[in-house]
Amino acid sequence: MAEVPQTRNADQIAYWNGPGGQRWVDRQQAQDEMLEPVSAILLDRARPRPGERVVDVGCGCGATTRAFAEKVGASGRALGVDVSAPMLQRARQVAPQGAPIEFQLADASVYPFKPGWFDLIASRFGVMFFAEPGASFANLRKAMRRDGRLTFVCWREPRANPWLMAPLQAAYRHVPKLPEVGPEDPGPFSLASETRVHRILGEAGFSDVAMEACDLTLDVAIGNGLDAAVESALRIGPTSRAIEGQPADIVAAVRASVHEALAPFVQGQAVMLPASIWIVSARNP
Repeated sequence: MAEVPQTRNADQIAYWNGPGGQRWVDRQQAQDEMLEPVSAILLDRARPRPGERVVDVGCGCGATTRAFAEKVGASGRALGVDVSAPMLQRARQVAPQGAPIEFQLADASVYPFKPGWFDLIASRFGVMFFAEPGASFANLRKAMRRDGRLTFVCWREPRANPWLMAPLQAAYRHVPKLPEVGPEDPGPFSLASETRVHRILGEAGFSDVAMEACDLTLDVAIGNGLDAAVESALRIGPTSRAIEGQPADIVAAVRASVHEALAPFVQGQAVMLPASIWIVSARNP
C-alpha cells in the first residue's frame, strides 16, 4: 500500500499509522456506535442527494463514508480520505460490496483532487488536525464545483465536553499533565473558536459560513456499563495518551479515579456524558 507523502501534518500521519490508529481500529464498532448521534447530525445537515459526489475527509474506519454512499446511491460516489492505513484497511473490510465507495490513503491538505468535481465535502472530526488549516481548506475548495457545499462537525471548547475532560481530569490526580496545546495547534479543540473558523474559511475562499452549536449526550459505555466506559476512556482519547508508558500501579490508580468520576453519570447500563459540537457549513461561491 502506498504511503502518504510527508507534509506539515507529519506528526498526525505518524500518530494515526501507529498505536493510536490501531486502537481506533480495535474499537471500531464501539466508537461508531458511540458517535452515531454525531454522524446522524452531520448527515442531516449535509443533505447528500442521489447522484452527488462526496468527499469524506478524515473518514477513519468509514462509518460516515458508508452513510454518504447510501444516500447518494448508485449514480453518486463517496470518496473517503484518511492518512491512516490501518483505519482505511478496516474501512474497506466493512464497506458493502458493490457500494459506490472509494477509499484513498492521502493527506487531504495536499491531495490533488479532481478540480471542480465534488458537490459536497464533509467531515466528522477529521479537519481539526490540519497543521495549516487555511491552506488545507483552500485545497479542498479547489475540488468543489461552483456552489458546492462544505459541512463538518468539530468539538467546541473543552469545558463543554466533559465526556473527554472528566476522565482526563481524574487521571491528572496520578500522572503529569499532557503537554499544553495552543488554541491553534492541531488537536480535538483546534476549531473550537468561532472567530477562528470564520477567519480560516473566509481566507480559504468560502462564503456563507455558518456555525450551529449543538449540545448532546454520548453514552461512553454504549450500553455496556460503567466498567466499559472506564476502559474506553483508558484506551482512546487524551486519557489514554496521559497514561501511556505509566507503570501498572499508576494505571490502576487512574482506573479507580476515572471510575469514581464517571459513576455519577450512570443511567442503567449507559454512562451519559455531556458533549458539544459545532456544525459548520459553507459554500464554494
